Amino acid sequence: MTIHFVNEMEYLHRDILSMCSTVEELIHDAVNSLNHGRTELAEEVSSRDREVDRWDIRIEEECLKILALYHPVAHDLRRVAVVMKIAAELERVADIAVNIAERSAGIAQHGDFPMPGRLNEMTEEALSMLHDSIDAFVEQNSAAARAICQRDERVDKLNSELIAEVVTVMKRQPELVEPSLHLFSVIRHLERVADHATNIAEDVVYLVDAAIIRHPRLNR
Repeated sequence: MTIHFVNEMEYLHRDILSMCSTVEELIHDAVNSLNHGRTELAEEVSSRDREVDRWDIRIEEECLKILALYHPVAHDLRRVAVVMKIAAELERVADIAVNIAERSAGIAQHGDFPMPGRLNEMTEEALSMLHDSIDAFVEQNSAAARAICQRDERVDKLNSELIAEVVTVMKRQPELVEPSLHLFSVIRHLERVADHATNIAEDVVYLVDAAIIRHPRLNR
């Protein structure tokens, strides 16, 4: 493939890294607004989501231009396709940040509300998976990507444990049902962040190994 194609792909990789960094910040800010009742952070998250939307549109347009100009095949074609898919996954994570911020605002209306201690642990693990999946993409490291897929089980376990805590709070303190439902939604949204990270990792395996591992039962 021509040097122009290589340069275009390098630009796209930098865009993906910038987009991911912004998305990670949005999730952190959304959860911080939840932990500290900072409604101004929640408003900032909604505003910056438009920045991620612009990244998504620009990356898709660049990918389509590359397909039209260079007609890549095999591994190069997979690279372009995977970049488009990763941008879409990151855009969805940014939407999740907005949803968490909105739930945070709902909880803040109820004053002090007991936050589960492991909520931050779940947040950090989900974001670590997201960050590592992008690193695996840049490095084209299939082994690292497969390892990330296995880590989703830990987030699922935290999800179940935290949901159980929320249900216990609702049973013991019926007056906290409404904020508890908001928190229930936040926990499920964080679980979805890990799911999107797993999707990216699976795309990396497809890029490097030309293997689709999303549906293992179909590969037997």
